[in-house]
Formats: sequence, structure tokens, C-alpha cells
Amino acid sequence: MIETITHVLNRISVLAGGLVVPGGQPAGGGAGTPAEVAAGTAEYAPVGDPGLLGSPLTMIAIWALVFGGFWFLMIRPQRRREKKLKELQSTIKAGDNVVTNSGMFGKVADIGTDCFVVEMGISGRTVKIPVLKSDVLGVREPVLTPPPKDSVE
Repeated sequence: MIETITHVLNRISVLAGGLVVPGGQPAGGGAGTPAEVAAGTAEYAPVGDPGLLGSPLTMIAIWALVFGGFWFLMIRPQRRREKKLKELQSTIKAGDNVVTNSGMFGKVADIGTDCFVVEMGISGRTVKIPVLKSDVLGVREPVLTPPPKDSVE
């Protein structure tokens, strides 16, 4: 029972970051029974220094490095792509062949404030559809020729 109480006191002291009471059979001959602890005659050993990795400044620096890594690996390249796409969309003029984010090709017939009027279709069977500027991915003509057939022997 005494060993259990001493063990519990040890665990509480360690978790609280305070002093450690030696166990029921202390190494070095120190006293550690609950009566000695209550009387204040028990030997205490200071908890070891947490070192550099235990300091709050180190933890803040680690989190700053993690967020900095996320910024340079994910957020910054995405913003560059968005900026490049906005520049491309602002340079599109009437008559350009474009591709939308759904993969549909068309020719810009007219330009509005927030949308393009895109003419879609082939061989005189066309339809004009308003498309948001943000839905246009780039300037590109469709390749309508079939791929070459491989000769199978």
C-alpha cells in the first residue's frame, strides 16, 4: 500500500513538473515513505532539465517552420497558378479558341464584364453560350484529326 501511494505521488509530481519523490525502495538510501513525505524529511530529486526541445521558444519555432513549409510547398505555388490564369483570362480576345474547365472547346464571339460568349460546334452547326471568365482554362484549339492507326501484323 505504501509503495502504491509513493508511486502515485511520484507520477503526480512528474506530471506536474515539480520534484520527484524517490520510490518505496529508494536508490541511494533516501527516505520516501508517505510519513516522511508528510513530515518533510523525504529526499527530493529535481526533475531533469527539459533541454532545448522542451522550451516554449523551440516549440514556437518548430510550428513556424511547419507553417512556413506549408506556405512554400502548397499555398505559394497555388497563388502563382491563380495569378497566371487570371492574366491569361484577361488577355483573351474575340476570335480566340478556348477550352473550358469542363473540357469543351469553343471560339470567343464576344466579351462581357464577367463572362465570355463562346461559340461551340462544328461545320455551321454552332451555338453561342455565355461562359464565366473563371471557367475558361486557356487558349487552345481542339485537335480534330484521328490518331494514326497502328498496323497490326
